Amino acid sequence: MSELCITGGRRLEGAIPVQGAKNSVLPILAASVLSGSVSVIHNCPDLSDVRATLAILRHLGCRVEQQGHTITVDASTLDRCDIPERLMREMRSSVIFLGALLARTGEARLCMPGGCELGPRPIDLHLAALRRLGVDVRELGGSIRCCASGLHGGEISLAIPSVGATENAMLAACGANGLTVIYNAAREPEIWDLQQYLNACGARVAGAGSSTVVVQGGMGLHTCQHTVIADRICAATFLSAAACAGGEVEVQGVPREQLVPVLQVFAEAGCRVRSEGDRMWISSDGHLRGVSPVRTAPYPGFPTDAQPVVLAALCGSTGSSVFVETMFENRYRYTMELARMGANIRVEGRVAVVTGVERLSGAALEAPDLRGGAALVVAALAAEGESCIRCLRHIDRGYENLSGVFADLGARITRRA
Repeated sequence: MSELCITGGRRLEGAIPVQGAKNSVLPILAASVLSGSVSVIHNCPDLSDVRATLAILRHLGCRVEQQGHTITVDASTLDRCDIPERLMREMRSSVIFLGALLARTGEARLCMPGGCELGPRPIDLHLAALRRLGVDVRELGGSIRCCASGLHGGEISLAIPSVGATENAMLAACGANGLTVIYNAAREPEIWDLQQYLNACGARVAGAGSSTVVVQGGMGLHTCQHTVIADRICAATFLSAAACAGGEVEVQGVPREQLVPVLQVFAEAGCRVRSEGDRMWISSDGHLRGVSPVRTAPYPGFPTDAQPVVLAALCGSTGSSVFVETMFENRYRYTMELARMGANIRVEGRVAVVTGVERLSGAALEAPDLRGGAALVVAALAAEGESCIRCLRHIDRGYENLSGVFADLGARITRRA
């Protein structure tokens, strides 16, 4: 079993170009089946979730080529609309193929998706949105079969601004006749990036980034090229590491407005933060202060995916900090591993109270999920002594060569088979 071994206490110095966004490239790859043509997608990170998505595309009959960070998908050869359980279980976001397959073939068959176990994440919102477009949904045990003899536009009002449900609705609407309006849509930058890809293919989508997205369906789609945006959660991870380990780090590729809540927390904690265009700088002596309560919320609020790494950074602060997790009920599982390093964290339901300790100590750790695993890496970079982190399959879902990135910044970190 592979593990990351980290000897903490070294300052981080240098510049980091941020990888392509995991939460953007996955729906874009699913959307590539819509046109029945060729999509050339640049800035695709080398992640296990991306590889799983490519396996699904190949299973569906698409021809896929990958050269470095560029993926070419030829969807003209797509010849099936089912995704087997073994592929669905590899990642939760595979459910995004529902909307794309319905738009292309009028049918989709799959089982319930897998992914990190962060608590109940039902796909009811996805299915309700698809029904508004004329989809007949049948659930049998753990499988779902969706059929539509003819998709039609409609008004969709989401109960909560779900990212996945917004994306599925957008994709299905591209293949529907007429106008679709999605109210209470998710506003994340990844939704905007999906809109940019779809429009590059010839679709007519507007409003992404606001709470109302409008799709004019029935447009002829064609070959396109698209470059995926940078990953704001990876950027938050690098900022968190620099904040608690100390040093001066430049994060390249992510506009400041995508991480305002995170930057505000570190500024309050005593870091020096500045930005220019899509570049951000953080400078820290490693001695942080407790901050005002941090409450996760849909974009543009504090991102739930950044909560673990920011909490980990504050474990060695002076004073106390309170985190309120509103998105996922099991998001705090990683705090039990931080406690093995000497962190003082009290969790009650969706609230975690972090009382800073003088120092964290290295320990043998296991990543419980993707962002929790990143949190352990952040804490280990600031801890005294060596930490070894196992279960790297979780971290590999969202971070490309994390050990190499931090080593380039001066961290003492190695990956052992």
